[in-house]
Amino acid sequence: MTESFTIAPVIDVAQVTQDSRPSEREVVFDIHDLTVSYGRVTAISGVDLQIHRNVITAIIGPSGCGKSTFIRCLNRMNDLVPGARIEGQILYQGSDLYASGVDPVEIRRRIGMVFQKANPFPKSIYDNVAWGPRVLGMRKELDERVEKALRSAALWDEVKDRLKKNALSLSGGQQQRLCIARAIAVEPEVLLLDEPASALDPIATSAIEDLMHQLKREYTLVIVTHNMQQAARVADLTAFFSLEVDETRRSGVLVEYDATSKIFTNPSDKRTEDYVTGRFG
Repeated sequence: MTESFTIAPVIDVAQVTQDSRPSEREVVFDIHDLTVSYGRVTAISGVDLQIHRNVITAIIGPSGCGKSTFIRCLNRMNDLVPGARIEGQILYQGSDLYASGVDPVEIRRRIGMVFQKANPFPKSIYDNVAWGPRVLGMRKELDERVEKALRSAALWDEVKDRLKKNALSLSGGQQQRLCIARAIAVEPEVLLLDEPASALDPIATSAIEDLMHQLKREYTLVIVTHNMQQAARVADLTAFFSLEVDETRRSGVLVEYDATSKIFTNPSDKRTEDYVTGRFG
C-alpha cells in the first residue's frame, strides 16, 4: 500500500465520485483471466474484473494499454476484427458470452455501444433512432419508442419539431446524444461508451456527462476515457490499465480497480499513483 499523497491539481478531489458500495450490487460482468491477441500481438492479458449493475465504471490508462480492446470484448465487437483471439472467460449475468451457440447479434442488442466519433446514419433523426427496432422487428408503437429513446438521451426537446431533418444537420454533441438514443432504442441492459466526449467541446461534454448520471438509473455503464477529470466526475468505480513491457512482448494489464475516490486520492499501486498525478502517461 502506498502512503497517502497530495494529488496533483489536474483532478478536483471535491468532484470525485464516492464509493457506491458495489459489493451490494448485482454483478453483471464477471471476467476471468481475459487475454486478447491480434495475430502475434497481445493487446491485454490476465484481466480479472467484475462490473456491477447501475454503476458507471471508468476504464483509464495510457494510450496503447488495451482499454478499447477490453470494452469491445464485452459485446463481442472484437469478433469482427480479423485475427483477434479471445482467451479466458466473460460471464454476463452468469452465462458465458463466448460459449458456442451464443448469438453475437443478440449480445450486441442487449449490450449497446457508442463510439468515440459520433456516427449517425445519413438519414432523418427519426430514422436513425428507429433503425435498430425496425431491423429487430420491434415495430410496435415505434413512434413512442423513438420519443422515449430521445427523451432518455436528453435530446427530445431539441429535435421534436424536426424529426424528419437529416441527422447530419445536428451539432456534434447532439449527434453523439442521438447515437446514444439509437443505442437505447432497442432496450439494452448495458451501455458501453468508448471516449464518447473526446471530440466535443466543454459544453457538449458536460451535457454527455450529465446524461450518463441520468442513464445509470436504468443501465449499467462502462466508459473508456483518456480524460481523468471526466472519470473523476462521472464514475463510481475506476479500473486503471497500464502497459507492461518485457523482452518478449508488450501488453495491457489491469493494475488496479477500486472506488473512483480511492483510485484518485489513495491508490494501492505506485503505478496508479504515478499515472493519476501525471508522472507518466
